[in-house]
Amino acid sequence: MRRIFFINIFLLILLFAIPAIAQISPGKLVSVHSHLEGISNCTHCHTLGDKVTNDKCLTCHAELKARIDLRKGYHSSAEVKNKNCTSCHSDHHGVTFQIVRFDREKFNHQLSGFPLTGAHAKKKCKDCHKAEFITNIKVKNKKFTYLGLTASCLPCHTDYHQKTITAPCLNCHGDNAFKPASKFSHASTKFPLLGMHQTVPCVKCHPVTVSNNVNFQKFAGVQFKECSNCHTDPHKGQFGLNCTSCHSEASFHTVKGISNFDHSKTRYALENKHLAVPCKSCHKNNVTDPVRHERCIDCHTDYHQGQLTKQGVMPDCSACHSTKGFTGAAFTIEQHNAANFILQGAHLATPCFACHKKQEKWSFRQIGIRCADCHKDIHEAYINQKFYPDNNCSACHNPYSWGDISFDHSQTRFSVTGAHTTISCRSCHFKKDSTGTEHQKFANLPANCSNCHKDNHNRQFESDGMTDCFRCHDAGLWKIINFDHNKTSFKLDGKHQNVACAKCHKTVTEQNITYVLYKIKDTKCTSCH
Repeated sequence: MRRIFFINIFLLILLFAIPAIAQISPGKLVSVHSHLEGISNCTHCHTLGDKVTNDKCLTCHAELKARIDLRKGYHSSAEVKNKNCTSCHSDHHGVTFQIVRFDREKFNHQLSGFPLTGAHAKKKCKDCHKAEFITNIKVKNKKFTYLGLTASCLPCHTDYHQKTITAPCLNCHGDNAFKPASKFSHASTKFPLLGMHQTVPCVKCHPVTVSNNVNFQKFAGVQFKECSNCHTDPHKGQFGLNCTSCHSEASFHTVKGISNFDHSKTRYALENKHLAVPCKSCHKNNVTDPVRHERCIDCHTDYHQGQLTKQGVMPDCSACHSTKGFTGAAFTIEQHNAANFILQGAHLATPCFACHKKQEKWSFRQIGIRCADCHKDIHEAYINQKFYPDNNCSACHNPYSWGDISFDHSQTRFSVTGAHTTISCRSCHFKKDSTGTEHQKFANLPANCSNCHKDNHNRQFESDGMTDCFRCHDAGLWKIINFDHNKTSFKLDGKHQNVACAKCHKTVTEQNITYVLYKIKDTKCTSCH
C-alpha cells in the first residue's frame, strides 16, 4: 500500500513539471546554437532576471566585438549602433530558423565601411564572401560568415606583380578594371617619358615573361641609366656609350654632323662588289633615311623570279650567293636534302645544271622527282606495272648501286630459292640472239627447269613434255632428297637396299649423247646376275 502511494506522488509531480519545462524554453534554438540547448546552458545567453544582453552575445562572438571596439564594419554604423542584438537576431524559433537575414539586393554596402564601386558593384555577395579570401584562420573555419574580409586588394585578387611593387594597388589602378592602369603616370617615376619614348608600347620595355608558372610583367627594377639597357647598340661600342652625342630622343635618325663616314660602323658593312656602288644608288634621298637592307631583293631583282618561294616566303639570295659575285652557288647537300628530293648515291655526284638547266634558263620548280622524269625507263614495255607502280625504279634498284637489285620474286609465279638466289637477274631475263644483240624478257618466261638448264637425264623423267627436277632434287645443293626407289616399278628389297646406284644404273651413249640410264626396261634377275 505504501508503494502505491509513492507512485501516485511521483505521477502528480511529473504532471505539473511538464508544462513548467515548456514555459522555461519558448522553442528550439537555431542549429548554430544547438549546442546551448538545455536548462543548464540558459545563462550563456540570458542574465537571471533580465533579458538577453549584448555583452552576453559578444562574449561568444568575439570577432564581431573586436570590429565594434575598433568602430569598424556594419555593426558600428549609425544604422546598427546601440541596437540590441536580439532586435535583428532573435532565437528559439526552431532549428532551421534563419537567424541572420536581410535583403542582399537592397543592402547598403557602404555601411560596412567598404562601398561597392566600379566592377565591385556588379559582383554577387557570394563572389567575395567566401572562405578562400579570409586570412583569419578562426574566422575562416566558420561554416559561413560575412566577417573576415579586409579592404585591401590582395586577399581577394592575385598579386599580378608578385610582391615586386609595394605601393597600394589603387595608386595606379582604378576599381572599374585592372587594365589599363588608369591612375598611373610615368612622369612620377625616375624615368619620365620624353620624345619618341612616349610612343613606345609598355611591353617593349616591360616584357611579359613567365614566373612561378604564370605570365609576369616586370615593372620594378628595370635598368634605364644607359640607352644600351634597352636599345641594341648598332655601332657595337664604336662610338662609346653616350648615344646623345649623336642622337636625341626626338629621333634616332637625326645625326649631328656627317663626313668621311665609315660604313663599316653601321649595321651594314660594305664588302666586295658593294664597295664600288655609289651612295646615291642606295640612299635615294637623305643619307639618314632608313634603307631596307636585310634581304638582297630589297635592292636586287629576283633572278629566279619567285621559283624558290616556299609557303609565301622567299629565301634570301645569300643562302646560296655572296657579294663576291652572283655566279656560282654555295647551296649545300644538306640544304638540298631539306627539300622535296633527297640526294643519295650517284645523285650526290651529279652537277646542278644536269637537272636544273636542261634548257636555256635555270629551273627549280616542276622538274619532277620521279626516276622516269630524268631517266629513260628501259623496262617500260617489258615489266608489268604492278611490280613497279608509277614506273618507280626504286621498287628494285637503289641510287647507290644500280646493279644491286632487291626484288621479291615470290610476287611472281616463280619463287626464287636455293642456288637461284645467287645468280643475277640478267642471267635469266637478258638473252643474246644469234647476232649478239641483247634482248630483255620478264613476262611469260617458262618456269620449267629445262628452259634454262640442260637435261642430264636425256628426257628420261619427262612427263607431258616437261621434266620436273624438283621431284628428286632440292634447289640449293642439287642433292637428291625427294627420290623414293620404292615408288618405282622396281622396289628395293633385301640386299638390293645396300647396292650402290652405279652398280645398276650404267653410263650409256646414244646418238652421241652420254647419260646415266635410270629407266631400265628389263628388270629380270638374269639381266644383272
